[in-house]
Amino acid sequence: MALGAGPEDESEAEALAGGCAFEAFGESAETRALLGRLRTLRGDPAAHEGALERFRVIMDKYQEQPHLLDPHLEWMMNLLLDTVRDKTSPADLVHLAFKFLYIITKVRGYKTFLRLFPHEVADVLPVLDMFTDQNPKDHETWETRYMLLLWLSVTCLIPFDFSRLDGNLLTQPGQSQMSTMDRILQIAESYLLVSDKARDAAAVLVSKFVTRPDVREKKMACFLDWSLCTLAHSSFQTIEGVIAMDGTLQALAQIFKHGKREDCLPYAVTVLQGLDGCRLPNSNQTLLRKLGVKLMQRLGLTFLKPRVAQWRYQRGCRSLAANLQPSTVNPPTVTTQAESPDDAEDYDVPEEVETVIEQLLVGLKDKDTIVRWSAAKGIGRVAGRLPKELADDVVGSVLDCFSFQETDSAWHGGCLALAELGRRGLLLPSRLADVVAVILKALTYDEKRGACSVGANVRDAACYVCWAFARAYEPQELKPFVASISSALVIAALFDRSVNCRRAASGTFPHGIDVLTSADYFAVGNRSNCFLVIRVIRELSAKALHNLTPQAPEYMASQVFPRLLSMTQSLDLHTRHGAVLACAEVALSLHRLAAQEGRLVTDFLDEKMVQGLREIHQQLHERQLYRGLGGELMRHAVCILIENLSLAQMPFKGDPIIEGWQCLINDTLRNLHLISGHSRQQVKEAAVSALAALCNEYYRTESGEAVPAVQKELMKQFLAMLQCSEEMTRCGFSLALGAFPGFLLKGHLQQVLCGLAAVTHISPEDVSFAEARRDALKAIARVCQTVGVSSEGAADQGLCQQNVAGVYDSLLACLRDYTTDSRGDVGAWVREAAMSSLLDLTLLLAREQPDLIEAAICKRVLCGLAQQASEKIDRFRAHAAHVFLALLHPEGPAIPHVPHRAELELLLPRSEVASVNWAAASQAFPRVTRLLALPTYRYHVLLGLVVSVGGLTESTVRYSTQSLFEFMEGIQSDPKALEDFSGALLQVFEDNLLNERVSVPLLKTLDQMLANGCFEVFTTEEDHPFCTKLLTLCKEEIKKSKDVQKLRASIAVFCGLVPFPGGVRKKVLLQLFLLLCHPFPMIRKTTAGQVYETLLTYGDTLDADALEEALTVLSNTAWDAELPLVREQRNRLCDLFHVPRPQLVPKTGAC
Repeated sequence: MALGAGPEDESEAEALAGGCAFEAFGESAETRALLGRLRTLRGDPAAHEGALERFRVIMDKYQEQPHLLDPHLEWMMNLLLDTVRDKTSPADLVHLAFKFLYIITKVRGYKTFLRLFPHEVADVLPVLDMFTDQNPKDHETWETRYMLLLWLSVTCLIPFDFSRLDGNLLTQPGQSQMSTMDRILQIAESYLLVSDKARDAAAVLVSKFVTRPDVREKKMACFLDWSLCTLAHSSFQTIEGVIAMDGTLQALAQIFKHGKREDCLPYAVTVLQGLDGCRLPNSNQTLLRKLGVKLMQRLGLTFLKPRVAQWRYQRGCRSLAANLQPSTVNPPTVTTQAESPDDAEDYDVPEEVETVIEQLLVGLKDKDTIVRWSAAKGIGRVAGRLPKELADDVVGSVLDCFSFQETDSAWHGGCLALAELGRRGLLLPSRLADVVAVILKALTYDEKRGACSVGANVRDAACYVCWAFARAYEPQELKPFVASISSALVIAALFDRSVNCRRAASGTFPHGIDVLTSADYFAVGNRSNCFLVIRVIRELSAKALHNLTPQAPEYMASQVFPRLLSMTQSLDLHTRHGAVLACAEVALSLHRLAAQEGRLVTDFLDEKMVQGLREIHQQLHERQLYRGLGGELMRHAVCILIENLSLAQMPFKGDPIIEGWQCLINDTLRNLHLISGHSRQQVKEAAVSALAALCNEYYRTESGEAVPAVQKELMKQFLAMLQCSEEMTRCGFSLALGAFPGFLLKGHLQQVLCGLAAVTHISPEDVSFAEARRDALKAIARVCQTVGVSSEGAADQGLCQQNVAGVYDSLLACLRDYTTDSRGDVGAWVREAAMSSLLDLTLLLAREQPDLIEAAICKRVLCGLAQQASEKIDRFRAHAAHVFLALLHPEGPAIPHVPHRAELELLLPRSEVASVNWAAASQAFPRVTRLLALPTYRYHVLLGLVVSVGGLTESTVRYSTQSLFEFMEGIQSDPKALEDFSGALLQVFEDNLLNERVSVPLLKTLDQMLANGCFEVFTTEEDHPFCTKLLTLCKEEIKKSKDVQKLRASIAVFCGLVPFPGGVRKKVLLQLFLLLCHPFPMIRKTTAGQVYETLLTYGDTLDADALEEALTVLSNTAWDAELPLVREQRNRLCDLFHVPRPQLVPKTGAC
């Protein structure tokens, strides 16, 4: 069970299932070859980096299964150390070898890897000598120093006195050489103060070196003095001080961990005093506080003799598998042995232990989890060496953490400590009653802080305590507490809002195999699944209460419901919100149960409870609880209450409360713009759903007609609000009109359709109201579905010949909504809603009255969809394709008048398109471009396709361009098809002149088509109409334009037209020469560069002498210079190509 937080991800189960997929080190041969050729890579930094990265990728695969590397560690190390030991190896190759060694160490861990280093006597001095070449400030080679320190730490274990390695230290009279012992100690001390990871390895070196018998006698006291001085003179307020304290604390902790107790005990008091003087609990450095706690617990263990407490709880059998077996005739014995008098006399506890325990208890309340976890382990270790009475005092002190005056950190640390104590048998059964009481509180711990709550870590740790207890105690010891613990765990497993807590609780049951089959680790990870499906148990979820009601309806009505009603007036916002939702769900569930039995809901709810439901809204309104920060929460909850009470057919018809409910819904829809964006959609949907249910139940007479006064008033109000200046208000009332039942729409259908159609129109005042237009389109489709088709009826009764064309006009007009604002292409929302509405309307008419679908309308619908299916946004392109295919291959009756139906069914057969991912450009465009062969669709597909080809998204541009070129290649041999295509392309250009959304991508598309030779056939004819008209359109498009992107695209098109013979060529060159003197230097330089490339490519069509001079002028002129200088060179080019020089037009001054 993990105590840390983790992502709530649906793919987590698959990731965990595939986490242990390896059975062996599969890249052994590749790794051997990689390490074997390192010597060949000398002097090549790029090759070094490539080899290192490949090795890192291989090793990282085994982060979760590092044991698979064990059989291969030795030969990998030997290959790398051969390079290191080779005197001829350059420094960069040695550093590379150590980088490889570090990667292995990182994956497998240094403790396993350490023992494989060579550690003969002959290895000590060579390793020491390597340090002379190291620069501690070189941040590129820290891996070398890290591995050398580890290597040196293992060579320190040789069983010989270091003085034997020194020989005669006197080299010359009056000069002496530093001893080996001093050299190692100097290296260790220096690297304890560096800022890189070598500091950690230096601490390991110190722990191995200083605890040697010969070094301990000579150097241990000196080193400890140096360490305490370093701590005393360092401040955790500076970076240098933090680094120094970190290395020193690591070294001290390692020494007191690995050193013999009798060797360390003489210095323990001094070190404890020095540690107290550092005041580490006041530091804001988490790592320093953790190391302080770690050293503190090691000091405590040094003060106490290493012994196993005889009084601890000893379970007879520690095997979980054995514990799951049915109990036998002779159950395992549980022994709790008391201390013997002799043991008690020898059990002298130094007074310093009290200081240690006090500091560890402070660590339990630290703000960081890693510090609390270290303190909890320290409490468990120290308590295991204390006498029974003192250990019990420690347990009591830990229990003091569970006070509601303490923070969540103290609760979390207390849980961790209890788990450690229980796991070690240091919590005797006599303490279980006290402990279980606080753990049950911890399982539901939740502390509010502002707008959020904390406590998930406490509840998670409480589950860990339960897990530890289940494995530490005999069943008979836990029997009195099983019911309460299991109940709390079931609630946590199902309804805790934190996924980690739900999963922790689900895996904690001491005998929960059957439970886990239903509430397994992954099932409870899904919040919706956990709250609604797994269990019909509810304390927090209104939906779960709904599911629970059929199990005990009488109890819910008589016991739960009154309590919920009282909670609806709570001062606490969250309690009030949850209670209102719960009342709504329980009331609806009781109604459905009563309906199944042929009864009324009032058979379950008495008059007092019905009155309580009636008064909820009024009381909230009088207390002004619909305002302020919690107002939107309560509006959402009461709207759900209105909907559910209406569906439950509560006896409120004619009651004044109905008017109050209607006012709340109206006010909510009117003020949607005041609701925060993250909850606006939910509130809007709840209000619309509440309105629909309210109208169905309370605004209909017994004959099924609308109450006239109510109908008139609602229509007047709602239609008027469609013209509100607030976009969100239009959204709300549009959807509300769409939710009206048929009897309210009867007689007012034409008004509603016209009002909604007006919302979909774009005017200068509301051009940015894309969401309002989207919701109005949804409402139109819903209204049409509600009223149905009545071909012979009146326009106010249903869809008929008189109004269906108007509805289609509104929907089709919205397919051309390309509004953009700071949010991007917001018109895409409108187009998406329009496509969905067109689908719903067309399928409805095809089912009920196909004659109302005219051929012209069907053509407009399918052509519009074809355009959308060829555009650049993946999501909307896919939606358009699905709608198009749903109309081409409907499940019901065929859609009449589909243009080219037979050809479409051949080009897009049902069997093929069913598996196509239309959101993927690679799959969509090859199929969409097939429609270019059909005259009806060609123009519209081109209109969408040019936007994709000239777009910015790399994959969209690549696949759309590739598909277009494949189509063009197929029609090169068909002059008629090529003429038709080019005509359609020019028509698209002409219809979208100065429309930046289309014209700029179109120019880029034309550039690519010309460069690819798509119109090369036209070069055989002088002044071909295609070239002439394209030139005219391009000139018109860039006239007086200052759009750099458009100008650069037009330059490319002009250059693409140069190969076309006749008078058009001189006109094209004139345009290019005009751009050579454009006011923008960038445009002048771009033009010169592209003209130069064009002349090189197509120069064979020009005079050779003129071409050579023109190329010289183009390449040697500084086109970003002053215009008079540039104009002179431009005129030279005009003369060379016999193009009239452009004349400056004088500016007319003001009169």
